[in-house]
Amino acid sequence: MTAYRPGVSLTIRPVRDAEFPAWFEASASAFYVWLTYEPGALAAVRRDVWDLDRVIGAFEGDRIVGTFRTFGAQLTLPGGARVPVSAVTAVTVLPTHRRRGVLTNLVADDLARAKARGDAAGILISAEWPIYGRFGYGPATWHARWTVRVRAARLAGVPTGVVEIVQPLEARKILPGIYERYAAAQAGEITRLADRWDIDLGLIELPGRSRWHGIIVVHRDEAGELDAYARYHGEEVWEEGIPDNLMHLDELHGVTIEAELELWRYLVQVDLTATIRADTRREREPLQWFLGDARAARVTHLSDFLWIRPIDVERLLGARRYDRDGALVLEITDVVDGTPGPAAGRYRLEVANGEATCRRTEAAPDLTLDVRALGAAILGGTRLIDASRAGGALEHRPGALAEADALLRTADAPWCTSWF
Repeated sequence: MTAYRPGVSLTIRPVRDAEFPAWFEASASAFYVWLTYEPGALAAVRRDVWDLDRVIGAFEGDRIVGTFRTFGAQLTLPGGARVPVSAVTAVTVLPTHRRRGVLTNLVADDLARAKARGDAAGILISAEWPIYGRFGYGPATWHARWTVRVRAARLAGVPTGVVEIVQPLEARKILPGIYERYAAAQAGEITRLADRWDIDLGLIELPGRSRWHGIIVVHRDEAGELDAYARYHGEEVWEEGIPDNLMHLDELHGVTIEAELELWRYLVQVDLTATIRADTRREREPLQWFLGDARAARVTHLSDFLWIRPIDVERLLGARRYDRDGALVLEITDVVDGTPGPAAGRYRLEVANGEATCRRTEAAPDLTLDVRALGAAILGGTRLIDASRAGGALEHRPGALAEADALLRTADAPWCTSWF
């Protein structure tokens, strides 16, 4: 294990316009796999679409030794309520400055900014599991890779509506609306920035990244209304004259499960295809239960995805819906750089008919939880009992942990598909 070295004197602040290329150069020290780009070129592309006030640098003198960027998003909670969150990305520390308190300073600065903005939580996709738990983040959603053997995959039922192939410019106009209708009802999903669509549809190419090339299809219901879309591209496999192409399903979303299944019906019938590989899908896919042979579709990879760091506990617990009723006093432990964090305190959570109130209280706690355990379980996709197995939960009343676990769980798992 690498020991901590003496700390450095840092200034944490947003970068200035002239410092933007140097910020990208610093971030490339960690994301060195993308070093085919010129920092100046990437800065030029991003300058007009990123909020420089949220592009943060850790400065040692005039040199950037750490990077941190956020953007605002809305997170859908169980039941459909949405809360503002701070989406964290591009977190790096120069290899020469690891374990010297740089990241701790960046996170503390970010939490102060997020609380001042009124964000209910911070969210991120963790590049490495061990890093973010110590800053209060917990893995709240999970995603799976599904592999579908097309020649054994036949969907039950009669096709409804129509499927159309659309070109990227047309898709740019219509896909965001379909996605928004889906995301507003899907716990765990977030709103997307406009430039994400330009990248995903291959309308722009980022320096150091390959432009997306593929096919885009949409589904219309019987009334002609758009209700689902999919993006996919292919990988040619043609052994011994047999077409066994691999289809990479980049994304598929439907406003309803029925609409989503109609696009699956289309995909498994595309000529020359032997296998569909679908990344960033649910751990439990409705598709499997509509197949004549459910073994034609299998989970071949499972991983954590969206991590959540509670900031406004009253808002997070009070705005979501619950599948059962109950009442608990929760004590949340939260420490940021040696001082109490924004989630620290006691909260009385009361749920009746699925609706909750959550308020700070001085009452004796039923259960003490570490903030990262609450972050993991907040959407109902990670069991609180699991998130606190290695510590982070203390019962003051027998059975309180099991009660809290049952209360936070949801029948339908949260799901996030938005990389950032």
